[in-house]
Amino acid sequence: TVLLAGATGLIGIELLARLLRDERFDGRIVAPTRRSIGLSHPKLVNPVIDAMNLGDLALLERLAKAEIAAIDTYVSCLGSTLRKAGSRGVFQSIDHGLVLRWARITRTLGARQAVLVSSVGADPTSRSFYLHVKGEVERDLAKLDFARIDILRPAQLLGEREESRPLERAAQLAARFYSPWLKGDLSRYRGIDAATVAAAMAQLIEEHGAAGQHIHHHDEMQALAASR
Repeated sequence: TVLLAGATGLIGIELLARLLRDERFDGRIVAPTRRSIGLSHPKLVNPVIDAMNLGDLALLERLAKAEIAAIDTYVSCLGSTLRKAGSRGVFQSIDHGLVLRWARITRTLGARQAVLVSSVGADPTSRSFYLHVKGEVERDLAKLDFARIDILRPAQLLGEREESRPLERAAQLAARFYSPWLKGDLSRYRGIDAATVAAAMAQLIEEHGAAGQHIHHHDEMQALAASR
């Protein structure tokens, strides 16, 4: 059983669709969202939960009502932008607070693996607020005693969102131009399709490799996606 947080985001939508149609994945996907996804599937459990306004105990109670008693893998595709969040406080409450809240919940329910979408350059000592928060959540996730943690660090994500983001569209166009020129260590800064990140995550969910923390940049994600 996989708990997928952020199932309605750019990567989350891709990952959910992939797992639902993948015959090799015969488990359940628990995808809590603020509003119903509006999709019925034998693999999918979609509890409607406003996790931002509930504590850990209340979240556990909501999952129990949905007959979710155990989780094997926690997957987080949660992520916002400073512009969309409206303030640094709200951004941090989503990209740090909510990510870790679901991590604690899933550990309580027995999860042994966590798969997290972070960002290239994530570093708790970074002067960039965005990268600082991403680095903090990576650091704090490691304290929750998952047997295995997989952290994916994409650069510019490529793909169409439901909402209009003109600045991101421009950044995607730029990334498609400069990415082929980035070689060696700089390849981690290449733009990457959200579908490729989702495919890499799906592979990691099924892989169950060595314990410990594993970081995946552009080339590693491409390789994981190609192995499916």
